[in-house]
Amino acid sequence: MEFKHYSVMLSETVDLLKVKSGGVYVDGTLGGGGHSLEILNRAEGARLVGIDRDKEALAAAEKRLCEFKDRVTLVHDNFCNITSVLDRLGIDKIDGMVLDLGVSSYQLDNSERGFSYMTSSPLDMRMNKDDEKTAYDVVNGYDKDKLAEIFFAYGEEKWSKRIAQFIEEKREAAPIKTTAELAEIVRAAIPKGAREGTAHPEKRVFQAVRIEVNNELGVLKNAVSDALERLNTGARLAVITFHSLEDRIVKTAFSEAAKGCICPADFPVCVCGIKPQVKVITKKPILPSEEELKINSRSKSAKLRACEKI
Repeated sequence: MEFKHYSVMLSETVDLLKVKSGGVYVDGTLGGGGHSLEILNRAEGARLVGIDRDKEALAAAEKRLCEFKDRVTLVHDNFCNITSVLDRLGIDKIDGMVLDLGVSSYQLDNSERGFSYMTSSPLDMRMNKDDEKTAYDVVNGYDKDKLAEIFFAYGEEKWSKRIAQFIEEKREAAPIKTTAELAEIVRAAIPKGAREGTAHPEKRVFQAVRIEVNNELGVLKNAVSDALERLNTGARLAVITFHSLEDRIVKTAFSEAAKGCICPADFPVCVCGIKPQVKVITKKPILPSEEELKINSRSKSAKLRACEKI
């Protein structure tokens, strides 16, 4: 299957980075290489480090970026390990970084990967196929209280306890093996009245399981902090999120880094000595244009935020 990934808010993201000739840039979620290609096209002589935990994405990006191969370094890793990745490459500081936290169209549409509720496939959902934990392990191995907890926390699913109960009852007879089985259980658990007007009631549960399998939220805040530490003065970090949980983490991390002093408000002078690290460039997130939404409906939940190192 051909690797396809639409680069959300491509121009807006690279515009925010203010790329310059000879700079060093990191694409922490390489995907199909769209953002990386735009950076390389705009910044003459720039070096690009592309990180992805999906080997199939890396292979596709290598082909797409082949004309710049002498300026590109591809790394099979998780962007949360940005510090160790740059250390291994002997890079101290960088001039910009982009994180696109969305699941690629290839991953969603490839039935073997088990991300989609639209097809029947093995419960997998691993971004990195070398990881041990799969969606099968979560769905069949977690007790109902833990399942309900992640459905509510990561999927904001108000029927989380009922869905977890239905899963427990179903797997007592036989393990739940496919995405189609899981989707059917979720639909059955949500009362008909609550499903009306919702095209895909399974979406929130599938999102929650995917986040749990890949520990997506657990690594994000620290990854943002670590990335900011490696930015040169004036360099920018741009992050594209796809649900409110991710966006909240990024917004908070940027705000905390921009705040500086943490002394109580009634202190006459600062004694903590903490200085702001960044200035927030996007007071409100940038959203996809109407034109982009017509081309790629999957970008409708995307939000782009950026900050600049000071």
